[in-house]
Order: sequence, then C-alpha cells, then structure tokens
Amino acid sequence: MFGLFKKKSEVEKLQEKYEKLMKEWHALSTTNRGESDKKYAEAQKIQDQIEALQK
Repeated sequence: MFGLFKKKSEVEKLQEKYEKLMKEWHALSTTNRGESDKKYAEAQKIQDQIEALQK
C-alpha cells in the first residue's frame, strides 16, 4: 500500500521494456525472422543500458 505512489527507477522501466521486447521477439521468431532479429537487437541494447546503470 505504501508503494502505491512510488516512482519506478530507470532500471525498472528498462527491465519492463526489455521483457516486452523479448516477448515480441519470441512471438516473431516463428513467423518473421528479420523482424525477430530486429527485436532481439533492440532488447540487447536495453540489456546493455541496464548493466551500465547497475555499475
């Protein structure tokens, strides 16, 4: 209840975006390989940003 108005940190926002992209990547992996590769590349960039922020 006390966390109701808590703002998300930058890492939490990036983590949610990463998870969303990975779900899209997985869904596209069976139908459209080119788009799937693009989603995976975007997800990797976000993962690199997360790692940089955690250091």
